[in-house]
Amino acid sequence: MSETSPYYDISCRYFHKPGGKNTKAVLEAVSRRATELSIGKVLIATCSGRTAFEAFKIFHKDIKIIAVTHVTGYEKPNYQELEEKDRQELEAQGVTVLTCQHAFGGVGRAVRNKLSTYQVDEIMAYTLRIFGQGTKVAIELALMAADAGLVRTDENVISVGGSARGADAAIVLQPANSSRFFDLKVKEIICKPGDF
Repeated sequence: MSETSPYYDISCRYFHKPGGKNTKAVLEAVSRRATELSIGKVLIATCSGRTAFEAFKIFHKDIKIIAVTHVTGYEKPNYQELEEKDRQELEAQGVTVLTCQHAFGGVGRAVRNKLSTYQVDEIMAYTLRIFGQGTKVAIELALMAADAGLVRTDENVISVGGSARGADAAIVLQPANSSRFFDLKVKEIICKPGDF
């Protein structure tokens, strides 16, 4: 990339359909782009841990993986989808596992569930879904990880999200804390579903 040119060209991978069948292709593209940009941290959405385990196999060992799970109670009260044995195995491999409140689905979701009215956080989530569910998730992870102090807001990271299970979207972004959401900058789209 020349600093004198007003633009640069990069490859963007578009999937025909969303879903977990794209996971390996997403992670390979992320690994390549992280190396090209010297990005040291990658956020991975994972419910069961499978996507994080697969990323660990594919990524260069210098890439720090931060696996972000669903909040405990997402499916039902007191239930965590990531089994404790899998959390421990990921952590033993050097993966950081973050379980915390979803940036776009906390108290606002409780208000919707109880009073049948949407709040700003869920409206933002629906707006971001115009780029696909995985892209919305990738942005949400960056807010959650910044709020937990696991990523800096002045450095680029790659964030990987999906539609239900597995991965189908990845973006390069500069994170922000959720209270400063509009400071978040999406720098590049590495891949996403073209039809969703």
